[in-house]
Amino acid sequence: MEFHLIATCAAGIEALVGKELRALGYKTQVENGRVRFSGNEQDIIKTNLWLRTADRIKIIIDEFDTKTFDDLFEKTAANQWDQLLPMDAEFPVEGRSRNSQLHSVPDVQAIVKKAIVKSLSAAYHRRTRLPETGAKFPLEIALNKNHAMLTLDTTGASLFKRGYRIEKGPAPLKENMAAALILLTSWHPNMPFVDPMCGSGTLPIEAALIGRNIAPGFNRDFLCEQWPWIDDQMVQQVRDHADAQADYDRPLDISASDIDGNMVEISKRNAEEVGLLDDIQFKQLAVADFKTDKVNGVLVANPPYGERMSDKQRVHDLYRQMGRAFQPLTSWSKYFLTADLEFEKFYGQKATKRRKLYNGALRTDYFQYWGKKVRDMSSLSNY
Repeated sequence: MEFHLIATCAAGIEALVGKELRALGYKTQVENGRVRFSGNEQDIIKTNLWLRTADRIKIIIDEFDTKTFDDLFEKTAANQWDQLLPMDAEFPVEGRSRNSQLHSVPDVQAIVKKAIVKSLSAAYHRRTRLPETGAKFPLEIALNKNHAMLTLDTTGASLFKRGYRIEKGPAPLKENMAAALILLTSWHPNMPFVDPMCGSGTLPIEAALIGRNIAPGFNRDFLCEQWPWIDDQMVQQVRDHADAQADYDRPLDISASDIDGNMVEISKRNAEEVGLLDDIQFKQLAVADFKTDKVNGVLVANPPYGERMSDKQRVHDLYRQMGRAFQPLTSWSKYFLTADLEFEKFYGQKATKRRKLYNGALRTDYFQYWGKKVRDMSSLSNY
């Protein structure tokens, strides 16, 4: 069966998701917060398994304009729900409404649920209540400017939940956001990669997954795998094919450090959980003590933001230390994600480029400092 699909994502990284999908062979249409594409059951598993920056893969069941509850009911009920939902399906309905005449979300949800019940009851010749004791099929009705979109979530827990983070520190970076930060850099797996404030290790682990070409979803299941019309053998074939594409022989130069020794140990445990401990060099180290004689590398960091006034002075002092430690690395490209829009002032250098991203609901900027690569290796003696 061919489906209209969307990959949902955080605001600001839609182009990355589109690029990932095109690399997997799909034609795309990039929109705010999502990317449209088409595919069958195999493609649903494949994209859930491989997309590093998306949140979810959803099936678009229907789209239509609507301004009345009667119209919403009739257009929802007109779909062939029995092709997707078995008689015992559990199908909770979530809702959103924005700039639409049908603005009461609880009422919208109730109408959609009632319409689906009517359709399924007729299809399955049920006179009594549907049992809803089987597999879960999470539905959503989203209204925007009187345009309705009915979707079915295939993913379950968001794709950022890779399954390897068994421990975390304060304000952890989501795994798919970490992957996005790396994919927005100039890094290639044959270059040095450093995270000097690694926290629970998300950035270096995601870099190792990219460097090894390991599918980010290999360590977890997806909700749709429980559905009766998703073939177990097909799922295993897609997973086996993904596993065969991993490159465990390529040399990687990935380093991670943190001033907090406890966080370094947490990072190690998370890396070990995903089988990448040997691919990352971890050490306890303060930013002020950071030094390297390597060239042409990429440094990515998610420093603390100092949201509370009591923290701002401490954070600004850290930004000054970062400037003193990292600015001499002229052949390195450096990337910093922070919600402190005055970062450049305290770092002591204007960024080559700034990009607005959302870390959850928080507006952040990605400050990018592009290095000048050393091409004549004989000049290293003067570096």
